[in-house]
Amino acid sequence: MREGWKFEKLGNVCKTGAGGTPLKSHKEYYENGIIPWIRSGEVNNRNIIDSEIKITEVGLNNSSAKLFPPRTVVIAMYGATAGEVGILNFECASNQAVCGILPNENFIPEFLYYFFLKFKTELIAQAVGNAQPNISQAKIKDTKIPFISIAEQQQIVTLLDQAFKAIDQAKANIEKNIENAKELFQSKLNDIFSQKGDGWEEKTLKEMSKIMYGYTSKVVENGNIQYLRITDIQDGNVNWNTVPFVNISDEEKLKYNLKKGDIVFARTGATTGKSYLMQSPPNSVFASYLIRVQCVANVLIPSFLYLFFQSGIYWQIVESGTSGSAQGGFNATKLGDMVIHFPADKKQQLKYVNLMESIRIPINELIENYETRLENLEELKKSILQKAFVGELTNKSVEV
Repeated sequence: MREGWKFEKLGNVCKTGAGGTPLKSHKEYYENGIIPWIRSGEVNNRNIIDSEIKITEVGLNNSSAKLFPPRTVVIAMYGATAGEVGILNFECASNQAVCGILPNENFIPEFLYYFFLKFKTELIAQAVGNAQPNISQAKIKDTKIPFISIAEQQQIVTLLDQAFKAIDQAKANIEKNIENAKELFQSKLNDIFSQKGDGWEEKTLKEMSKIMYGYTSKVVENGNIQYLRITDIQDGNVNWNTVPFVNISDEEKLKYNLKKGDIVFARTGATTGKSYLMQSPPNSVFASYLIRVQCVANVLIPSFLYLFFQSGIYWQIVESGTSGSAQGGFNATKLGDMVIHFPADKKQQLKYVNLMESIRIPINELIENYETRLENLEELKKSILQKAFVGELTNKSVEV
């Protein structure tokens, strides 16, 4: 700890407040409202410049909502963004899930922003709640913060601004490289499925495969067979050690049992259209929100069909055909009606599969390397923040 630094509880040196929610049953509290009103989910940027919802003066006066002045530092106290911090760039009210630290002569708002960015992990660790953390205003007020001069605060903010700008630029460059690598793979894939000419045919998927919905059952602790669900397929892989079990009859096992070469397809939810090719599945069946495709007409090899399911041409069809709920859906009928362009010679199909695999491996290795570098940059941010708030950063330059 920096010699000479003094720490004070935030509540002793700053005023804080929380907001409130005007009753939704009163339309006059919201209709034609002009007063910005943020929720905890909107506390996810350093500079908060607008609110999704506006309330009326009547709504403000008939609730516990209160106006925070510009330059108020806000912290999300619960919800998906709990612990996130930002700075209001305008006068704004909030709901009860947001704590505001009012501007005062003791602190630069950016200093408080960086401090709580660094302190987020500790704050979340103190939270209570079930599925999501719940941070109280009392916990925020009890947080001990460096009580140092404005001049030193400004020096720390300037150094952090410089360091974070360099890190964010480095991250943007890496993310662009990842995007370019993925686009290269897609470009090669689309070249294959846009070909036409001698030796190529067109058929619907239902002409070349057997398509069926999965099995509906309740997960049990000591079932007799594993039960693959949409949520078990993550980033094109399945961790079979975490796939649950169900109890089903021998007849149902035979009907729904997964085999090598089967392709399962997510038909609803946020993952609609994503697919997974079975290589060597354990004794398992598939759940009802999945569709299984089995190549049975001896026309397509499964690995070639799986390539098609990753192409931009395929995704255009899925995206134009989704329907139903807000998350969309793509049923077995639409999947079966999908027209696929392919070489009739299965040796040629295998040649394309091998070609794309030779491209995929180095691209995936490159992406993994880039993602590791992104993780390292995030760790660098944490390290710099840690140094800043124990007094090790002041009067020192930071290299990225």
